[in-house]
Amino acid sequence: MRKRRRNVGFSLAFLDVMSCGFGAVVLIFLIINHESQQTQEVRNKDLLAEMRLLDYQVLSGEEDLFELVESQQTLRAKLEQSATSLSALEIQLKERLERMSELELSTLAQQEDVAALQSDLDSRKEEVERLKALKAATDGRQIRAVKGEGDRQYLTGLKVGGRNIVIIVDTSASMLDETIVNVLRRRNMPAEKKRQAPKWQRTLRTVDWLAAQLPLDAEFQIYGFNEQVRSLLTADSNGNTDNLDWEPMADGAALNSAVDRLRRVAPSGGTNLESLMLAVRDLSPIPDNIYLITDGLPTRNAAEPRSATVDGKTRMRLFREAATRLPRQIPVNVILFPMEGDPEASAAWWQLARLSGGAFISPSWDWP
Repeated sequence: MRKRRRNVGFSLAFLDVMSCGFGAVVLIFLIINHESQQTQEVRNKDLLAEMRLLDYQVLSGEEDLFELVESQQTLRAKLEQSATSLSALEIQLKERLERMSELELSTLAQQEDVAALQSDLDSRKEEVERLKALKAATDGRQIRAVKGEGDRQYLTGLKVGGRNIVIIVDTSASMLDETIVNVLRRRNMPAEKKRQAPKWQRTLRTVDWLAAQLPLDAEFQIYGFNEQVRSLLTADSNGNTDNLDWEPMADGAALNSAVDRLRRVAPSGGTNLESLMLAVRDLSPIPDNIYLITDGLPTRNAAEPRSATVDGKTRMRLFREAATRLPRQIPVNVILFPMEGDPEASAAWWQLARLSGGAFISPSWDWP
């Protein structure tokens, strides 16, 4: 009986111990679980705060990004507009540079034109002053002075005028004298003696008179002709006078030189009127007036003569052939110093002067 009591008591004690241990374990678990929950709640609060902060930062970043995108688009639009404006400005700049280059060239050209015009104006002023002085010295009528009674137009009917004037002088051997015998005698004399022949000196005085009557604004040509035609104008740089059609009066230097050059001519050879007419016809422009000083009909043409002598019929034929070479609209003014043995010359030259609208005179020995 006692033995059974000891077993029951052990069992109850064991159960009490086990219950106390289990309760302690439960208590410990509860304590640990409570601390875990508190810690978890704290951690969750921190994470939630961080998440909210991150959300705020994301929203702020999105807003900033949106603003940046808008700013970028605006900047791109402005950049494109600036690029377009820059291209337009480059085009305008290029056009303005081209205009400036054109203006510079135009300005240079205008400056050159102004300089040329100024130079021309200065030259014209000098010319006007020279003409005024010349007019004061010559009374405005003539550029060369003639001794004695040089102005005899009212007696002769020979009016010197026109824009382009040709003075032609017969320089053949017949201009040495009025008679055939004296011509034959004088043509064998030295050149200086020939130049002093009375008939030739009279011819030179006639040329002086004609030259003194030339208008100040005229252009002139002086020919001497015998078997060939020769211009008495100053030669060009190549020594050629064939291309010198006209010479302006200017200050009279060219005219004086031509007359002086004629004074150095010694009459010689035959008379080739055909070559003279061809030379006059080729002048450009054609003459307004021709003043021809001669003493008779031609003795040959451009071809070589077959005989040393020529009769009156042949001379008249040569004259008519030469006259047809000259245009009819050119007035021919003839000053004839008659030659012995050439009776048909006066009528032939008079008819040519009349048909061409010119004048014909056969003056006395003391003219001009």
